[in-house]
Amino acid sequence: MNVDDVDSITVLGAGNMGHGIAEVAALAGYDVVLRDIEDEFVQQGYDKIEWSLNKLAEKDRLSQEDADAALARVSTAVDLAEAVADADVVIEAVPEKMAIKKEVYTELEEHAPDHAVFATNTSSLSITELSEVTARPERFCGMHFFNPPVRMDLVEVISGAHTADETLDLVEDLAESMGKTPVRVRKDSPGFIVNRILVPLMNEAAWIVHAGDATMAEVDSTTKYDMGLPMGSFELADYVGIDVGYHVLEYMHEVLGDAYEPCPLLSEKVEAGDLGQKTGRGFYDYEDGEGAEVPHDEGSEAVKNRLLGVMANEVAGLVGNDVADPAAIDRAVKLGGRFPDGPAKMADSAGIDSLVDALDDLHDETGEERYEAVAYLRDLARSGEGFYGGKGSSDDAPAFDTLSVDVREGVGHITLDRPHRLNTISTDLIDELSTAIDLFADDDDVRAVLLTGAGERAFSAGADVTSIAASGPDALTGTELSRTGQKVFSKLEASDMPVVAAIDGFCLGGGMELTMCADLRIATKRSEFGQPEHNLGLVPGWGGTVRLQRIVGTGRAKEIIFTADRYDAETMADYGFVNELFESENFEADAFEYAKQFAQGPPVAQRLTKRAMHSAWEDSDAGLEVESQAFGLVFTTTDLMEGVAAFTSDRDPEFTGE
Repeated sequence: MNVDDVDSITVLGAGNMGHGIAEVAALAGYDVVLRDIEDEFVQQGYDKIEWSLNKLAEKDRLSQEDADAALARVSTAVDLAEAVADADVVIEAVPEKMAIKKEVYTELEEHAPDHAVFATNTSSLSITELSEVTARPERFCGMHFFNPPVRMDLVEVISGAHTADETLDLVEDLAESMGKTPVRVRKDSPGFIVNRILVPLMNEAAWIVHAGDATMAEVDSTTKYDMGLPMGSFELADYVGIDVGYHVLEYMHEVLGDAYEPCPLLSEKVEAGDLGQKTGRGFYDYEDGEGAEVPHDEGSEAVKNRLLGVMANEVAGLVGNDVADPAAIDRAVKLGGRFPDGPAKMADSAGIDSLVDALDDLHDETGEERYEAVAYLRDLARSGEGFYGGKGSSDDAPAFDTLSVDVREGVGHITLDRPHRLNTISTDLIDELSTAIDLFADDDDVRAVLLTGAGERAFSAGADVTSIAASGPDALTGTELSRTGQKVFSKLEASDMPVVAAIDGFCLGGGMELTMCADLRIATKRSEFGQPEHNLGLVPGWGGTVRLQRIVGTGRAKEIIFTADRYDAETMADYGFVNELFESENFEADAFEYAKQFAQGPPVAQRLTKRAMHSAWEDSDAGLEVESQAFGLVFTTTDLMEGVAAFTSDRDPEFTGE
């Protein structure tokens, strides 16, 4: 069976994960049966799907017609035999208890069609052990969605010991058909990838505080600002639910040994029922206190190295045991954990040898198994190479981590590729953008530039505020950050080629400032714009105070910046910021065709026109002089002769830039 043969999906369990998975499947066009053990549970799940779909329509993420159609594809059931009678794929999302899941699969095997594939949404339990309850272990795998499934892009596709490659291929294709990014986990290993990294990291943070080596504020300040992670370690535990991570850790401890012994600090919280935000109190107080207020200036280099060492050890364990390669691990943790960079690359940047030294020191001091560096990590330290080795170091072509860069039919396409962070702009992205602009400038095949954002939610939601805040209240650092961004953005603006920014979703702050450097801006009708810097106590720092008023006028620019409000795409088109509006469907193809028309234009005339217009910004007389000289220069070009010949022959010109 391949993905084209899948028509009907049954989701077992109507809780947060179950109803979310059912909604995602219905949005992808599948007929879905949502099943739980009581009518009340099923109805609650169905109601949440209806609410979520209406919210998506309200926010113009899809039309109301599409929302209604998706809901119509969802039916409910309590009787298991009825629920799976026509199922091609069954996705199980019942409580995370091995005994409960085994009981479900024993009954499921009696009623499911022989051809049906079983996929469990477990976040850590053994795929192999669960599959052996059934008579189809070769058609059984893990399909681990992340919460909330509608918003999170990652799906871990996990092989059990008996899983056939065809099953993994089918489930990967199924995840892609749902608009998700599948990452294959080649071996059944507790915690798979993301939880195998995040849960020991949470545990180590707790051990650091439990041992009195640092305060909770110091640990969270280090993880959130010095390491640039989306939340502090304790802040994240409260957000996810301390019990959720703790139960995964208990399973790891049971299967993998004392290196994963839960810290008493975690067990105390679970026993007390202080589980985080959902109970009003965890490591932080959300009822009577201020919640998670993480200081930006209490980071510790020792804490950072300790956490990085533990994280690198987990990565090495996964790679060394052939669970996944470094690229898959980094992709999964960036998507599932919202890390700004992958843990393997973070470890490489820190230096594997120094992290091994830190682990050895901790092991000598404490004797704890969790600090015993695995063999693969020691091998890397001895070799002097990182997880990525020397790969790419001798390659003339630049490597991009935060961008996707390609050239097709005369269009140089730059995609901001940090969808896990809403394509926020980091210092690394600015550096890579500079490289990409230079690359296109030196490539004769590139005649126009197209800027887009990866994912379905944002062109760019602005600057990566977390990493910027890590710099602390230093005026010199802030000034240099502003100047660096201004320099690169100005380079894009000064490009000889037409530059098109194609905007879909959020276009805020620094992301909106980037689009100001484009010659033309097109957007989907659902896009949202804004300069929210004043809400943060900032000012636009990458050219927004200068460029925005050139585009929309001084009065409108002040309105947009001073109010810090969000503006819809139609309003921004009325203001003259957006040149043309498109529907969301097929926008990527529409944007490419829009940019391609400029790639077919006369390069010399385009270049000189841009120079004349830019000169006129500062001095109209200077602009007119540049214009007259440019007008004379194009009279000597082959392109002019080709344009005249094409006009008189009633055909499209073929400009060469000569």
